[in-house]
Amino acid sequence: MRPSRITSFFLSAILFSVGCSGDDDNQGQQRSRPVPTVETVVAQFGTLPLEERLNGSVRAFNQTDIFAEINAPVMEVLVNNGDDVRAGQPLVRLRDTEARERLSQAQSSLEISEAQLQQTMARLEAQRAQLNRIQQLASRDLQSQSELEQLQSEVMALEATRQLNEAQVRQARSVVNERENDLSVATVKAPISGIVGQRNAEVGQQVNASTRLFQIGDLNRMKVQVTLTETMLSRIRTGMRVQVTSPAFGDSVITARVSRISPFLNPVTHTAEAEIEIENPDRMLRPGMFVNVDIFYGDSDQATLVPNNAIYRHPREGFEGVFVAPSLMQELNFAYEDGQEIPQMVGPTGVEFRRIEIVARGRMVTAVRGIDPQTHVVTLGQNLLADGSESARVRQVDWEHILNLQQMQSRDLIRIIHERSASRQNGVGSTGGSTQFQPANL
Repeated sequence: MRPSRITSFFLSAILFSVGCSGDDDNQGQQRSRPVPTVETVVAQFGTLPLEERLNGSVRAFNQTDIFAEINAPVMEVLVNNGDDVRAGQPLVRLRDTEARERLSQAQSSLEISEAQLQQTMARLEAQRAQLNRIQQLASRDLQSQSELEQLQSEVMALEATRQLNEAQVRQARSVVNERENDLSVATVKAPISGIVGQRNAEVGQQVNASTRLFQIGDLNRMKVQVTLTETMLSRIRTGMRVQVTSPAFGDSVITARVSRISPFLNPVTHTAEAEIEIENPDRMLRPGMFVNVDIFYGDSDQATLVPNNAIYRHPREGFEGVFVAPSLMQELNFAYEDGQEIPQMVGPTGVEFRRIEIVARGRMVTAVRGIDPQTHVVTLGQNLLADGSESARVRQVDWEHILNLQQMQSRDLIRIIHERSASRQNGVGSTGGSTQFQPANL
C-alpha cells in the first residue's frame, strides 16, 4: 500500500518541520522559519500511459480440488504437499473391504442371470426343434392343429423368457461395472499432472464425497483473475499489456497480456472476469496470492507532467493546483560528497500557487494543463506555503528521487522521522551549524 496524497502531504509537513528545524533546536531559536524550505522538480512534457490498477488473484493452470467419491476411512496417503505427480498416479487409498464384498455379490448375481439365460436358451432350442417336427407332421395331416398351436405358444413364451433373461444379464453386468468402479475409486488418483498442495488427508480419517483431500495444479503456468466493471469493459480488450507486481517479489515486474475476458456479466454485480495467463518457470507466482495488476489501455493527450505529490488542494482557494517557482533555472545545482551528487539549497526565490486542470492521473504521475513544461513545481512542503508565503528556499531534486519517495510506505517515513529526531536529541550529526533535512538520502 502506498500513502495517499493527503498522507504524503501530512508526512511531508512532518519531515520538513523535523529536518528544517535542526538549526533552531541546536541554537535554541524558535521552531518556525521566516522563509520555508521546499523541494521542487522540473515539470516535463509528454503523454501519460493510461492504466487501470486492479487487484488480482492467482490460480495455477488446471488447478483443481481432489475429492473422495465414496464414504470410507483413509488407509494410506501416498503423496505430500509439494510432490510432483502425473495424471493417474495414486494419491490416497481408502478402505475397500465393503466395495470388494459388494463386487463379489454383484458378480454372483451376474453368474446366476447368465445361468438362467443358458437354461432358457436350451429349452427354447428343444421346443423349436419339436415345433419343426410337429409342423412337418401337420403338413401331412399327421398332427392335429391344436397341438401345433399349443407348441407355437410355448415357443413364444420361451422367447419372451429369453429376452427377460438377457435383460437381467445386462442389468447384473451393469451392477458389476458399478461395483468395480466403486472399488477403483477407493484408490484416489490424480486427474491431471501437476504439484500437490493443500493436503487434507490423514490415515484413519473418515472421508466422503464432500471432503477435499488435495489441490493439484500446474505451477509452471499461472492464471491471474481480475474483475472488470462495465466502465472498464468499454476500454479494456484482450491482448492489452499488463504488469503484475506484488510486495512478495520486491521490485520485480511481470509483463503479460490480457488473455481472455468473459462475455457474460454477473447479474448482481454487473462485472466480468478477465484472465491473464503467465509463464511461471521460476515459481515467483503462487496459487492464492493477491497481486497488483496494471492494465495499460492507451495514452493521454500530450500535456505537462508532474509528480502526484505536487498536486495540492489549497485550503483557502478550495481548488487543486501546484506551487511553482517561476524564476528558477531549469538546471539542477549539485555539490559532491564522497563522489555522490547532493542537491543544494537555492533562494529564497519567489513562489506562487497556480490552478491546474487534470488531464489524466497515473499511479505516480499526473498530466495537467495550466503550467508550462520545464517549470519548477513544489513536491514537498506545500503546507508551509499555504499561509500565503511568497518566497521559499528551494532544494531542487530529480524525478527519480521524488518517485522513489512516493513509493515509500507511510511507516517507512515515520520511522525515518523518529530516527532523525532521536539523532538530534542525542547530538548525532550535529555540526554546530545549520542542520538541514536532505530527503534525497531517503
